[in-house]
Amino acid sequence: MTQAIVEVGARLRYDGRVWTLAVLEGARATLVTDEGASAVVLLPHLFADPSFEVEGGPAPGRVAPFGLLEALPVEVRERALAWQRHVREVETGFPDAVGQGAPREQFDPATRSLAQRERAKAEELTAAGWAASAATVRRMRARYRSEGLWGLVDGRAVRERSAVGRADERVVAAVRKVLEGQRERSTGTLVRLRRRVGWLLEEEYGAGAVALPPASTFNRLVHAVADGQGLLGTAAQRRWHASRPAPPFTPTVALRPGELVMLDSTPLDVMAVLDDGVTGRVELSIALDVATRSICAAVLRPMGTRSVDAAMLLAQMVVPAAMRPGWDAALSMQRSVIPYERLVALDARLEQAAARPVIMPETVVVDQGRVYVSASFISACESLGVSVQPVPPANGPAKGNVERTFRAIADGFSQYLPGHTGSDVSQRGTAAEQDACWSLTQLQELLDEWVICGWQERRHEALRHPMMPRVAVSPNEMWAALVALTGHVPVPLSADDYVELLPLRWQAVNDYGVRFGYRTYDHPGLNPYRRRRSPRADKNGRWEVHHNPYDPNRVWVRLPEGWLEVPWVHAGAVRRPFTAFTFDHVRRSVERRHGREEHEAAIAQALDALLRRAGQGLGTRRERTVAARAQAAAQMTDPSPATTPQQWPAPLAPGASYGLPGSFTVPLQDADGWDADDSLDDLEDDPDDEDYLLAALADGPDAAAGHADEAEVSGPTAETARDQAAEQTLDAAGAGGMRIYDPYQEAQAW
Repeated sequence: MTQAIVEVGARLRYDGRVWTLAVLEGARATLVTDEGASAVVLLPHLFADPSFEVEGGPAPGRVAPFGLLEALPVEVRERALAWQRHVREVETGFPDAVGQGAPREQFDPATRSLAQRERAKAEELTAAGWAASAATVRRMRARYRSEGLWGLVDGRAVRERSAVGRADERVVAAVRKVLEGQRERSTGTLVRLRRRVGWLLEEEYGAGAVALPPASTFNRLVHAVADGQGLLGTAAQRRWHASRPAPPFTPTVALRPGELVMLDSTPLDVMAVLDDGVTGRVELSIALDVATRSICAAVLRPMGTRSVDAAMLLAQMVVPAAMRPGWDAALSMQRSVIPYERLVALDARLEQAAARPVIMPETVVVDQGRVYVSASFISACESLGVSVQPVPPANGPAKGNVERTFRAIADGFSQYLPGHTGSDVSQRGTAAEQDACWSLTQLQELLDEWVICGWQERRHEALRHPMMPRVAVSPNEMWAALVALTGHVPVPLSADDYVELLPLRWQAVNDYGVRFGYRTYDHPGLNPYRRRRSPRADKNGRWEVHHNPYDPNRVWVRLPEGWLEVPWVHAGAVRRPFTAFTFDHVRRSVERRHGREEHEAAIAQALDALLRRAGQGLGTRRERTVAARAQAAAQMTDPSPATTPQQWPAPLAPGASYGLPGSFTVPLQDADGWDADDSLDDLEDDPDDEDYLLAALADGPDAAAGHADEAEVSGPTAETARDQAAEQTLDAAGAGGMRIYDPYQEAQAW
């Protein structure tokens, strides 16, 4: 290649104008125009101008793309290098750039003209079998001067090929349009796609104007157009690809622990034994620190995460994880890479802690789920000074770090457990429910241990230093490095702090206490505030009440003196743990009874009987499922960090308004047709297809006789026979007993 030369007096094109180089001094050039204007320009700036050109000089040569040359076939590359030697010999007399020795006689520039040398080279190549003429040699010389070695490459070897080949552009455009149009539709076959492409071509160009390629060619064309574009695959895959933001993507960067924490929930791919052999899916909620990739908190609950679970994630994050009995000493923070001695001096809570970082979040990233945008969760974050950053709806990539962590948990933890179900039904074994053997509490303990030994100490591929990209570190190692730069601030949570994280309601304090959700709570400490308005005028005089859906036995009322723990008036009647959804299941059974106080007492009696029978393996499968879920939730760690056993106040004595009349003497009838996967929310939607737990107070002999008369009118059915048997048992039990009454069975009899 011949390079252009810049010298004094040269005519240059720069900045869209023609200049004359007047002075060249070091790295500065003084330019003048024909009109007399002048400019002083640095040579690097002059050469970098896109319009720079030396008029009258050779075109600037290009450096050969050596990367593309290496990718060429060996024979093509060797032929180009051979042409380079021939062209050099024609121009200089020497085939190599070094120019050692004497040139051959027929290529000596001193004795032969350029035309003679070109003819001599053509004859030599023809004799060697290359079939080259003098014009071919001249053309290769010109290409070498303009493009260098790349100009000598056979153009057929570097010809760009279209992904769709020689397909009609109209057919390609129609295929792309139909694929884009069915992105949100259900998945179909390529046969359906081919028909729709044909219909579209007929609408746009007329019948028979554009021919469709054969089916096999059409299928290859579809894959050439759609592969990698998210236009084929399942409907879920197409929706996921469409939800991604347009590239280029902005990486999520966090430089200090707690700067960005992602919260999310997903069903765990494991069947858990809730209680009495009843199995069911559980839901996993985690908090992931982006800077260190540490799992700050992980909570397992029965399906249906509540806002209290999300708030408890925040509480777990800022509280050290205690060592459990039976854990290996290597899991303690003292044995880890974390700077234990320095941190214990700052925070005494870390003395017996496990090797899980304590991270105070600054910003939490959540999705649009009701749990994470609820008022209780937002208020919990505000109380801790945490900012909440919701991601756009249906945008999984916005929190891709936590989504990828869920898959890592499934691969590293879930698939090794009995009862593993796989990510979908196509991967589920035939005996997943029968294989399940771990309770929810045991699964939580296993998960906590795995987080410390299987996640926090494992090298993470995304944790690499920019200056040492070959070295991957673990979340604990990254936290140990960053905490030395950002510091560690202990944030102890008191019992009041935990109460603040619970869901709240605004209720009135009446003579009977506080009532909501068909439950009444009372305590002597409420006496000075009964039928009085609270200081909060914006809440219509109601008082702030916090409650735990997984422990409805008590609520907390904010009084001017502080929090008051108020028990449920019938807490003493129910001897087994229960949750809000257990109570709601029984409430639907007796909500048709008259009288608020009697109604609540009846619920308490029915609830106690349900939990007793379920604990003994009696009752329907649905009843055992409800009680098992309550037992599993109650076995989880209590959110309040009390150091002494809870001192429950004595239950209030039965009175005229909320006493417990009679005793529960008649066992419920067993029923079939329940499934462990049925939703409790469906109980009121289709009562004819489900069995209900219905318990009511005996209204006296007249009412019993009335029910017997109704049974006689309906005829000797199975329902009336069961009612008569219940009445006989009631008579044997005494006047103070109760009987089981099913209005749906009576309605069917009528």
